[in-house]
Amino acid sequence: MSTILNVIWLLFGGLWLALGYFIAGIICCLLIITIPFGLASFRIGAYALWPFGRTIVDRSPRGAGLFTTIGNVIWILVAGIWIAIGHVLTAIPMLISIIGIPLGIANLKLIPVSLMPLGKVIVTSNAVLPTYRHA
Repeated sequence: MSTILNVIWLLFGGLWLALGYFIAGIICCLLIITIPFGLASFRIGAYALWPFGRTIVDRSPRGAGLFTTIGNVIWILVAGIWIAIGHVLTAIPMLISIIGIPLGIANLKLIPVSLMPLGKVIVTSNAVLPTYRHA
């Protein structure tokens, strides 16, 4: 079922979303100092291309570090809020039709990672996540 949803998603918006993230990633990598944002854009773009059957988790179970938090705050102020608004605005027409409801939900699922992309990793939904012991 996730393959069918991914193909429909790809045709009705996923390709354009992914291309936008990939172009932003290339621009960020060209500017050298923003390479971490470029890598995050590539990661989000790959997720936006094929979102069903995958999920986003924090890279560290203990939370984000100082530089990750600072980077995410800068990202939110410069681009994150606008990308999140764009996801909401594109999700609304998708949610209106019955067939588009899963696509709208997937679009809304992209909002947290578009707001704070640093410190996140994309895994398959059925992946076994490691358990961490706090010593």
